[in-house]
Amino acid sequence: MNAPISRMMLAIKKTQPQPGLTWQPQTRVPGVGPGDVLVAVTHAAICGTDRHIYEWDQWSADRVPLGVTVGHEFVGRVVAIGDAVTRTQIGKRVSAEGHIGCGQCEPCRCGNGHICERVDILGIDCDGCFAQFVKVPQENIWPVHDDIPDHIAAVFDPLGNAMHTVMAAGVSGRSVLITGVGIIGMMAVGIARAAGAGTILVTDTNPDRLALALELGADLAYQAGDPDWPADARKATQDQGPQVLLEMSGHANAIRQGLGALRNGGTAALLGLPAKPVTLDLPNDIIFKGATVIGINGRRMFETWYQVESFLLAGRIQLDRIITHQLDMQDFEKGVKLMQSGEAIKVVLKIPHDEE
Repeated sequence: MNAPISRMMLAIKKTQPQPGLTWQPQTRVPGVGPGDVLVAVTHAAICGTDRHIYEWDQWSADRVPLGVTVGHEFVGRVVAIGDAVTRTQIGKRVSAEGHIGCGQCEPCRCGNGHICERVDILGIDCDGCFAQFVKVPQENIWPVHDDIPDHIAAVFDPLGNAMHTVMAAGVSGRSVLITGVGIIGMMAVGIARAAGAGTILVTDTNPDRLALALELGADLAYQAGDPDWPADARKATQDQGPQVLLEMSGHANAIRQGLGALRNGGTAALLGLPAKPVTLDLPNDIIFKGATVIGINGRRMFETWYQVESFLLAGRIQLDRIITHQLDMQDFEKGVKLMQSGEAIKVVLKIPHDEE
């Protein structure tokens, strides 16, 4: 039986077409439909997408409706379920896949719901998890293993992005170049190492992040602003270039340089999102190389989630150096600014509840 729940809650919303987010202490708790699950959020992580919405860049202005509750990375406990829900129970600790597929289009029906033609994304197209409660369809709910701590469970979403990128590229026994070691790029270092990659090379503009990437398993680190690094990367990989490119930065020059450094017959998995269209040397960097280029969007549901759980339970990847800050929910603006300054890598917010 569903427990009594307050009708109002704390939430962080996008209410104005300008930089910033709004703290709203009197937001209505979502109603639960027959197939819905209501989760009391205990921890929610700030994503690069949330930062874009905070900064209100062109992508956000074109995509995000005003009034939406932001956030899509979380863990919490089930407090209410719809009459048709059969896959979870009250009291279960859960996370959720943030891409809500339509279930009707060809990708959804063929097991590729992560690239649904009419996807809604939690915290972008519908109300998200920067709130005391979030409503999620039961198909998107993920039960969290007891041995995985809350602050780790809250970042399954970006960890899944890194896992999907690494696994799609097939890194085992191959040299790997990761361009951009922000949150997801840093996660990819540990996953690639655990997955049996050979030499791992990384690039970034932040020297502290390059140093941490080396501690987490990278073999060589290059300053992204150094025009000689692609040549150095090729020399470090038998004068042929890395066999795999994992592009995490979204910067046009990094994409071009990464493809330029890639070995003939190599594989490029592209996750980073450029702010505007990118001009490429298609003949020399892709066609004549016989390169395989893979676009990465989200996580495979739920293959990637099982992989993430398996790696974590086996102790193959460590996230405590990447989750640099845990803050109270009301300090969300401080968390965004820490990310903007580069001082923070990953920030997790602790969501208060009356019983606490």
